Amino acid sequence: MVTVMRRGLAVPCFAEDPRALIDLGVDAERMGFDGFFLWDHIVFADSGEGPPIVDPWQVLAVVAANTSRIRIGTLITPVPRRRPWQLAKETTTLDLLSGGRVTLGVGIGSPAHGDFGIFHEPTDERIRAELLDEGLDVLAGLWSGERFSMRGKHFTVEPVRFAPSPVQRPRSRSGWAGYCPPAAR
Repeated sequence: MVTVMRRGLAVPCFAEDPRALIDLGVDAERMGFDGFFLWDHIVFADSGEGPPIVDPWQVLAVVAANTSRIRIGTLITPVPRRRPWQLAKETTTLDLLSGGRVTLGVGIGSPAHGDFGIFHEPTDERIRAELLDEGLDVLAGLWSGERFSMRGKHFTVEPVRFAPSPVQRPRSRSGWAGYCPPAAR
C-alpha cells in the first residue's frame, strides 16, 4: 500500500473582507495544496467582542467556483448550532458546485458561551453532543435522496425527500466527515 501525504490549509474565518479568504483558497490550489478548510464560528469570544468573522459556506462556494482540484470544507462545523436540514442543503449545494470536493468536519463547537450561550443556545457539552449525534443522523437521511423521517429527542423530521443528492456518497471514505452512528460505537 502506498501512502500519499496530502497538504491542506485550515484557516480561521476571520476577515473584514471575504475576498481575502477567497483569494487564499484559490491561491492554495495554484500553489499545489490539496485542501482548503475554514473554521465555522459566529463570534469566537466569550465576551461577545470577537474578531471580524465571515460566513465560511459563502466563501467556500466562491472558492469552489474558482478551483477545480482542491478539497474544500469546514474544520469544524458545530452541528449543534445548525439546523441539520439547512446544513444538508448547504453541503449538498457546495458538493454539487465543487464537483464532489467537499469535506465536512463536524464537532460540538466552541467557545461554548461565545458561539452558543450569547444566543441562548445550549452550552452544556452533553446536550451539544446529543445534538451532534442526532443532527448527523438527520444529515445522513436527507443526503440519501430517499424518503426520510425521524423522531428524536431534539429533532423531528416528517417524511421528506431531499433532491438533488450530493455528488459524493455521504458518510463514506470519499471525503465526508468520518462519522460512526451511535449504534456502532
